[in-house]
Amino acid sequence: MLSLLAWPALAQDIYKCDVDGRTTYSNVPTTKCRKLVLDPINLAPATKAARTPTPSSFPKVDDDTQKSRDSDRRRILETELAAERKNAEQAKKALAEQEAVVLPNERMQGGAISGGKLEERLLPYKDKVALHERNIEAISKEIGNLR
Repeated sequence: MLSLLAWPALAQDIYKCDVDGRTTYSNVPTTKCRKLVLDPINLAPATKAARTPTPSSFPKVDDDTQKSRDSDRRRILETELAAERKNAEQAKKALAEQEAVVLPNERMQGGAISGGKLEERLLPYKDKVALHERNIEAISKEIGNLR
């Protein structure tokens, strides 16, 4: 009974359309569309895939070679982390220098600082700091995942 309810959803056709050089997908055909033939989707509940054994002819890496590769990877990641930390410090220093300077066009009448103009000028510096901080976080996570 339940399978009959799912059948109409599976029977819906998908069309790939070229409209003014843009590719779009739709379930409604037009003159500029062609029907896509897609493999059916398996809607059965996900089960653990049966593990197939590794073929005996599959190349193996001995333990010493793998340990050497792992230590090289760790060394490379640690070098990248140190460089990224240095770049982050430089970006923070540049941001601090820019925050200390108020340009004449950033002042409103009466001498008050226009927050919008200042923020607009500082945004690239803040973005650079955030980028380096995200990179540091990603590299640290990658180092943490090593064996």
